Amino acid sequence: MFTIEAEDKLSGARAGILTTGHGELRTPLFMPVGTAGTVKGVLQGDLKEKVDAPVILGNTYHLYLRPGTDIIREAGGLHRFINWDRAILTDSGGYQVFSLSSNRKLKEEGAYFKSHIDGSSHLFTPENVVEIQRIIGADIIMAFDECTPWPCDYNYARRSMELTHRWLDRGLKRYGDTEQMYGHDQYLFPIVQGSTFRELRKISAEKVAEAGMEGNAIGGLSVGEPAEEMYAMIEVVNGILPVSKPRYLMGVGTPVNILESIDRGIDLFDCVMPTRNGRNGMLFTSEGIINIKNKKWEKDFSTLDPGGVSAVSSYYTKAYLRHLFAAGELTGLQIASIHNLSFYLWLVRRAREHILLGDFREWKEKMVKKLGTRL
Repeated sequence: MFTIEAEDKLSGARAGILTTGHGELRTPLFMPVGTAGTVKGVLQGDLKEKVDAPVILGNTYHLYLRPGTDIIREAGGLHRFINWDRAILTDSGGYQVFSLSSNRKLKEEGAYFKSHIDGSSHLFTPENVVEIQRIIGADIIMAFDECTPWPCDYNYARRSMELTHRWLDRGLKRYGDTEQMYGHDQYLFPIVQGSTFRELRKISAEKVAEAGMEGNAIGGLSVGEPAEEMYAMIEVVNGILPVSKPRYLMGVGTPVNILESIDRGIDLFDCVMPTRNGRNGMLFTSEGIINIKNKKWEKDFSTLDPGGVSAVSSYYTKAYLRHLFAAGELTGLQIASIHNLSFYLWLVRRAREHILLGDFREWKEKMVKKLGTRL
């Protein structure tokens, strides 16, 4: 399922191939977030032809509430429902339930919550979350966990981690008792928790490693903690998780976060930042960050990114995109989203190239200096 092609000699970075029922994923890799069966503002055709994304992420919480598992099952799974013939990963919904702090209660049996759509009551358990993701038909499904807030005290973090571990045991059992759907493999990834406490992260990483699943995830980071704390937790966890399995850092992050995490041995990423920030006028480029709404770009007729990260980036000018934002044209949001996604995919592909070439660390240090610069 996962083959490591090269490892950087000066860091933990590695290049690999993760084989799924809907194609090979060449890592390190960024996954666009398609929460409700769509990457917001971007057509599936553009995801394939302009962004060239080999995988997208869907969310169990949102898809369960709308359109619902009955419709997805009748459609033949999410791939057919949204006309996407490449890989899909689904988050278990744990983070979304966590974010509904005023409308949910955590119990041993699972998480009781009220829909943000109509206020109806629901229960997610480690078992039914596996079943829901089976019906959705994702190639990679996630175990149900509690994502702890930051900051939180040690005792809370420990209780939360232990609950996540008990839920993992139950989820693994249901995963083993159920069959894949729609004729392709469905791999379950457990999730390491433990907030920013080294001891807890070690315990959780050992628990997850012992599960022996096809891949592993790291959750509960990029929730407000300083970047250096996040990097420290990644180093602790990746010192324990098996080298032979892909490592997925959930919900991260900025281009700099991604390169630093690749340096520490992470293979897979997802984040809403490229599209969300793009819709608000922030562009990520190979030279730094642009607020396209600023007047300074009004007469700048150079292309969006001189680095030529995609067809979109070399087709439209900064002045034109600024005009679209100033005029409130939806096309501007779409161009910015496609550009940012293309940049993120370009960045991880370049990282992969330099891992294979053997000069990743040197290249990364140069890129980090540029990527955080405000232009």
